[in-house]
Amino acid sequence: MNRLTISLSESRYRALKQAAAQRDKTIGQLIDESLDFYGIKSNEAALDLVRRARARSTLSPEQALTLAQQEQHATRHAL
Repeated sequence: MNRLTISLSESRYRALKQAAAQRDKTIGQLIDESLDFYGIKSNEAALDLVRRARARSTLSPEQALTLAQQEQHATRHAL
């Protein structure tokens, strides 16, 4: 497992430490869960997610592409 050093304000560090203790987790576990919540995944995990979605999809590749383009267009215009 890799190590990471980050700089936090003292108040932010205390809040993070308290939140981890309240949940009976380590700070590392809490950060890891937060990354999952925000959808931050390794390439391997992201590719596995795409593989599973494709296996369960009933759309043809053309239909999937059209849907993806429509959703992207709608999202960009909603901003």
